[in-house]
Amino acid sequence: MDGHSPRSADELLDIVDDQDRVIGQARRDEAYARRLRHRCVFVLARDAAGRIFVHRRTAQKLVFPSCYDMFVGGVVGAGESYDEAALREAEEELGVTGLPAPVPLFKFLYESPEHTWWSFIYEVRCPSTVVPQAEEVAWHAFLTEAELHRRLTEWTWVPDGLEAYRRLLARRGSPLSDVLSAYHLADPDGGERRRATG
Repeated sequence: MDGHSPRSADELLDIVDDQDRVIGQARRDEAYARRLRHRCVFVLARDAAGRIFVHRRTAQKLVFPSCYDMFVGGVVGAGESYDEAALREAEEELGVTGLPAPVPLFKFLYESPEHTWWSFIYEVRCPSTVVPQAEEVAWHAFLTEAELHRRLTEWTWVPDGLEAYRRLLARRGSPLSDVLSAYHLADPDGGERRRATG
């Protein structure tokens, strides 16, 4: 997309502690390889009808390749704010410009045996006509919440996004969050199966 360069394995990230305070910097590939805690943004993109943008990640992604996701987003670059990263990532992945500032909802610490990152969840309205970034998105559609919920146990989802969505539903009082809490997540990185927590 014009004005943006695709994020790469050698981009610099802020490394943070369990209180989300910056304690150093590392390249993205090193952060993943050494399980260094960093920052990520997750943006739930809805069209004017309220449908959610859902996509399948490309097979070339560094983590969770070929998995489905109900969020757009990614890592926060070194020195970048969560808000800046949320808007940048949403525009890059959706292939649009001029989005309103994504609305911050909540933040949580995602941890698995392989990964750890602070995750800030946002929501944004976007046009129904999008041109997703080919390097990021292999397939996409706008789904109603009911359609999305039917797919939750059928498709292989990114585990961090599924956990973020479960927490979002819990905050909104949805009984579906209890179903997701009991759902055993298969780690697409090949690790052991684990239960969503929190």
